[in-house]
Amino acid sequence: MILTVTLNAALDITYRVPQLRPHATHRVTDVAERPGGKGLNVARVLAALGHDTVVTGFAGGVTGTVLRERLAALAGSDGGTGTEPPRGRITDALVPIAGTTRRTIGVVDGSTGDTTQLNEPGPIVSTPEWSDFLTGYARLLREASAVALCGSLPPGVPVGTYAQLIREAHAAGVPTLLDTSGEPLRRGIAARPQVVKPNATELAGLTGTTDPLRASRDARRRGARAVAASLGADGMLAVTSQGTWRARPPRRLAGNPTGAGDSAVAGLLSGLVEEVPWPDRLARAVALSAAAVRAPAAGEFDRAAYDELLGRVEVTEHPAA
Repeated sequence: MILTVTLNAALDITYRVPQLRPHATHRVTDVAERPGGKGLNVARVLAALGHDTVVTGFAGGVTGTVLRERLAALAGSDGGTGTEPPRGRITDALVPIAGTTRRTIGVVDGSTGDTTQLNEPGPIVSTPEWSDFLTGYARLLREASAVALCGSLPPGVPVGTYAQLIREAHAAGVPTLLDTSGEPLRRGIAARPQVVKPNATELAGLTGTTDPLRASRDARRRGARAVAASLGADGMLAVTSQGTWRARPPRRLAGNPTGAGDSAVAGLLSGLVEEVPWPDRLARAVALSAAAVRAPAAGEFDRAAYDELLGRVEVTEHPAA
């Protein structure tokens, strides 16, 4: 199974309004609630690709209860169809806490399709709760084929947490993928994760350069064994010990980009555990990221768009530095 860690899980709430106007009262035309947070989104895409996943992190309060109920509804395998692989199972290993799980509010403007996002900071995690998480994490590593460490850290969790979790995974012989930002990324990358997946802004913040190739090479020197940098609609860049590749989708798709990066992480992780060569792994990540833009919510992707795009992603190799 693949383990995804979402220390700052959320209940994603999406409101749709005919038109979003500042300083105005709006009539909401549709409301949707989904389990959220980057690692949970990754797990949902992995399950759609046929991989069994376990999600861990924290959940608490009324919001946490609703999140776990929504997650339970997604947990079973549906056996697939003639055109899709069997869905993988999602297992809930979230750790209960006294605090209340945060909410993320997305307001979709029906006139433009644009989304305005409001993210709460998350609950405070106590020392005993953190200890409970570490105990469970060590147990889950014994069955994991890979670990994704995703998203922000809630209050009360040390900023070097991801570095600690990467080192523990290494000791258990489990490869890691890190997808975070700021100081947690800076410290985590020094623990030598197998893959880091920053976007262009996060990469520039880490290295001080806006040139993606130079920044990715710098990130490898800082400790990452491979860097897969998201470049938005321009695709992805991978700098690895096996080589350097750039992947571009055949065309830009209109839609909601929220969750596209999480779908890319799922593509990279599935390729890692399946031992897919890097060019094919990168093509899968780019096709999933593009297909996620056509889906209504993070953690989902348009299957038809993915199948159509996968064979048409352009992957080119860069000469060695």
